[in-house]
Amino acid sequence: MAAAAARRQARLPPEVNRVIYVRNLPFSISSEEMYELFGKYGAIRQIRIGNTKETRGTAYIVYEDIYDAKQAADHLSGFNVQNRYLIVLYYNPSRQNKKGNLKDQEEKLRAMQEKHGVDGEQHAKPKAAKQ
Repeated sequence: MAAAAARRQARLPPEVNRVIYVRNLPFSISSEEMYELFGKYGAIRQIRIGNTKETRGTAYIVYEDIYDAKQAADHLSGFNVQNRYLIVLYYNPSRQNKKGNLKDQEEKLRAMQEKHGVDGEQHAKPKAAKQ
């Protein structure tokens, strides 16, 4: 019991999160297999397995307790599942949103360029006439 209490008192790095992001999963892995593998480290609130062309082989696992998520990330990163080595990371919303935000920012930039009559290219400024 003392070990569990000491574990709770330890300060966690800022990137540690209750949500972990897993890459390089076998496409054929089932929800049951995911719960069996990741459930060994603590109570799981939710597992979301990617099912589109872009998200296949990835999953998000939400643990009830942040320490359980840390244990799972520490122990399962590099773990071999069906001849694939798992990549386990802590969920980082800012990193995940960068891909989507870039498109939005480009669209906003184009709209502003049209609104202000700017083509977005750098043009040489005419030199001021000397007097």
